[in-house]
Amino acid sequence: MTGIDPTAVVDPEARLADDVVVGPYAVIGAGVQIDSGCWVGPHAVINGPTHIAADSRVFQFASVGEVPQDKKYHGEESRLEIGRRNTIRECVTINRGTADGGGTTRLGDDNWIMAYVHIAHDCQVGNGVVFANGASLAGHVEVGDRVTLGGFSLVHQFCRLGQGCFTAMGSCIRQDVPPWVMVAGDPAEPHGTNSEGLRRQGFDQAAQQRLRNAYRLLYKRGLRLAEALETIEAEAQGDPAIMEFLAFLRASPRGIVR
Repeated sequence: MTGIDPTAVVDPEARLADDVVVGPYAVIGAGVQIDSGCWVGPHAVINGPTHIAADSRVFQFASVGEVPQDKKYHGEESRLEIGRRNTIRECVTINRGTADGGGTTRLGDDNWIMAYVHIAHDCQVGNGVVFANGASLAGHVEVGDRVTLGGFSLVHQFCRLGQGCFTAMGSCIRQDVPPWVMVAGDPAEPHGTNSEGLRRQGFDQAAQQRLRNAYRLLYKRGLRLAEALETIEAEAQGDPAIMEFLAFLRASPRGIVR
């Protein structure tokens, strides 16, 4: 398939790069910008203001850039920003931001978003995130780089998911998940570190062991949070991954899964 199918509806105010492919019966609204190398499948709907960066794919029946599902929204302008090389599969829904949340929902690069995922208003998603089928983010959720959300994981509004964390199938997340921690259950509880994710990202055995030690201090020693943080920092010796771990914990307004 090349070019824009004659049955597609593309608003005159949409801006599409010359090589963008748009499938049959797709609808692209005003204020949409789609960059070079993108592909939009049949019956997909993209409304603006939305910007989709280069080499991204939007599959059939996805709804991208629609108004927020938020009763406080009253038509004010807001945006959706999607980075490069994102894959957005069938029936995914991604909403624009709201004035209360800064006005922009944002996705980084290289995210893999499987069927029936929902990403609500004002979410901030990093790079290389995997959303398995049916995972859902409520509004204002922050997702770090290389997070994996198992199928039908549910994330409460304003929660934060730290870099490299992993949520098992059906997890119900009501508080922040620290970097590289695996969680499961309803409510989600910690179940060790994401050793496979660490290995894939090139962490050597010594670095992985330091993160496991930090995890044990946080979750297995019966320490209060302040005591655990103090002990982890004393043993960190400036390790960048441990310092990121600590910074995340200290910046957690909702508290962490424990």
